[in-house]
Amino acid sequence: MYSDQKIYAAKSGDRPLYLLPGKANRHGLIAGATGTGKTVTLKVLAESFSDAGVPVFLADVKGDLAGMCRPGIATEDMQSRIARFGLENNGFDFRSYPTSFWDIFGKSGLPLRTTMTEMGPTLLAKLLELTPTQEDILNIVFRIADEEGLLLIDSKDMRSMLAYVADNAKEYSNVYGNINKASLNVIQRGIAALETQGGDVFFGEPALNITDWIRQDNTGRGYINILDSRSLINSPRMYATFMLWMLSELFEVMPEVGDAEKPRMIFFFDEAHLLFEDAPKSLLQKIEQVVKLIRSKGVGVYFITQNPKDIPDGVLSQLGNKIQHALHAYTPADQKGLKAAADSFRVNPAFKTIDVLQELGTGEALVSFLQEDGTPGMVERAKILPPQSQMGPIDDSVRDGQVKGDMLYFRYGTMVDRDSAYEFLNRRNLELARQAEQQAKEEAERKQAEKEQAAAEKAAEKARIAAERAAEREQIAAEKAAEKARIAAEKAAEKEKAAAQKRTKTAIGNVAKSAAGTVGRELGKSIGSSVGGQFGKTLGGNIGASIGRGLLGTLFGK
Repeated sequence: MYSDQKIYAAKSGDRPLYLLPGKANRHGLIAGATGTGKTVTLKVLAESFSDAGVPVFLADVKGDLAGMCRPGIATEDMQSRIARFGLENNGFDFRSYPTSFWDIFGKSGLPLRTTMTEMGPTLLAKLLELTPTQEDILNIVFRIADEEGLLLIDSKDMRSMLAYVADNAKEYSNVYGNINKASLNVIQRGIAALETQGGDVFFGEPALNITDWIRQDNTGRGYINILDSRSLINSPRMYATFMLWMLSELFEVMPEVGDAEKPRMIFFFDEAHLLFEDAPKSLLQKIEQVVKLIRSKGVGVYFITQNPKDIPDGVLSQLGNKIQHALHAYTPADQKGLKAAADSFRVNPAFKTIDVLQELGTGEALVSFLQEDGTPGMVERAKILPPQSQMGPIDDSVRDGQVKGDMLYFRYGTMVDRDSAYEFLNRRNLELARQAEQQAKEEAERKQAEKEQAAAEKAAEKARIAAERAAEREQIAAEKAAEKARIAAEKAAEKEKAAAQKRTKTAIGNVAKSAAGTVGRELGKSIGSSVGGQFGKTLGGNIGASIGRGLLGTLFGK
């Protein structure tokens, strides 16, 4: 709870332990084994920061932080705890807190989105687990998009951009160096896999304006922004990259404030080991760099995890405010971690830290907050205060009412798909397809015209040849007919000539025959009368006539 301009978080014996708001941006750690009270500690600090007017962001990985939007319930156990701390007359009351629910998947809170451009190639490469060479190519893709004015908003924009670069890889390789299509294919597959993990809804618009988290209600209390991470936690790489993106975005947006009276905002990262587990060295360096530098922006980062060893030394050394719940050591490695955790505190001569660390009960912790001069306070064994809001989850109907009643619902509730790389490249591809279709049509028409012209020329040539052949045939036929007619005429003439000759011969023969008959008759008569009188004359005349006709007939062919 917030008291006397300080955050009253725990009590050691009769002495309250305060986290100083002016030192809250020096970051912090809440650690301890499962069931030791880390979630309650987180709630108490978050509520206190809210009461101090400091906005809070926290990741709810189990769903049991949602009750902060409802007042706590005065159970018998809670009443006894309140009495134990002497809070009855010290301003403690059950209350709800101004709460905004967020969800990357848009199911249990306001949709939380960013754009591909805002994520940038460096974090996106980490999210996709790309090799250095593949990351270089992704940088080139972003650069091409920027130079050609193509907005990279959502995952389909990135897929379209990768396909566009692949189609023009040869051209771009001449400018930017070799662009390996195999690497582009790896990135494409990574984007597709990211979409199945929720990237299709996380990347989009309206993108989160992170300053919308830095707001207060009408009583001056800071809003508590709760990210529903129950599904997100199943994608550790996306969870880690998202958290790092938020810090990077805050670092870019927030102005320098130095050591202010209280922080501008506080982040609680539950299951912090997921930020660092299997993270490449470059990502760890980026996280360490952001944690170191973001303090000057007035932002405090608090990691919640089971064991301090989950946090890299470079980050752990930046965490000035520590609340360490019980740790158990069952193996040599656990014992080593236990000793390291104990040694990280400023020694309290009243007890041996490593022993107490194993004796702490639920709700108890070893606490060390930074003092006014910035040095760590001596470690104290303390009990954490009870929260003022409801413990545990809330009904879906309550959550839905909170989400739809949030003033930011009208800004982020509906996704907007504006004109970007996907639409531009689609139009470009359609236009290229239309041009290709038109060219193909014109080419087909040209070929058809050429084909028709060739067919016409062929038909004309064929007709010409047919006409020539017909003329030749007609000429030959005419010549044959003429020759035939000539031969027929010659034959007719020869026949007529022969007939005329025959007629002439016949006529001559007839004349000669007649004459020969007359001569023969007269000669026969002369001979016959000499021999036989009148009878002899007649007989001789007939014989003579026959002989004369016969001789001349033979001569003239008759």
